[in-house]
Amino acid sequence: MPRPIRILLADDHALVRRGVRLILDSEPDLTVVAEAADGAEAIERARAEQPDLAILDIAMPRLTGLQAARELSRALPDVRILILTMYDNEQYFFAALRAGASGYVLKSVADRDLVEACRAAVRGEAFLYPGAVNALIRDYLERAAAGDPGPGRVITDREEEVLKLVAEGHSSRQIADILFISVKTVERHRSNLLQKLGLRDRLELTRYAIRAGLIEP
Repeated sequence: MPRPIRILLADDHALVRRGVRLILDSEPDLTVVAEAADGAEAIERARAEQPDLAILDIAMPRLTGLQAARELSRALPDVRILILTMYDNEQYFFAALRAGASGYVLKSVADRDLVEACRAAVRGEAFLYPGAVNALIRDYLERAAAGDPGPGRVITDREEEVLKLVAEGHSSRQIADILFISVKTVERHRSNLLQKLGLRDRLELTRYAIRAGLIEP
């Protein structure tokens, strides 16, 4: 028999991880080889375990699931990514695709859809929760045909990652370790953030991060 699909599971709620793991480990072709409680830990465990598939929650501390997905797509391009979330939200869906995810599964129907989504992702196929497929794809194609790239962004993906960590109170050294970059690069990103956003200090960056939904107040 072929070896099972090796899975990394990341969610900040232990009970959710336990329930999802029961679903996955009950299948002979799937096995959870690592768990993580936040996005940064997910990247560390992925580097160590080299899984075939990473299943990421969206709302996690340190790095969100979307931020972790972007980092994994850059660092470990062979790892497939699924977003497992409670958010039935078009904005998050398109952000997940841009971050490199192969699928988007709702927690409310994980017992029905997740196993199929895992197998599809490893085959190189996309998986979307059925109720949203037609509307989302139609909307995306209409925008593409009209030449609409979608809402513009003031800051880059990496600057957003640095902003979230600054707002959570991490030092430049801690941020550098989490993102696998140098302290000098962190400081450059922080300076660019202040300039682009017209802000003065960490406190104003934190307020901006709250308004942007990167951290909870």
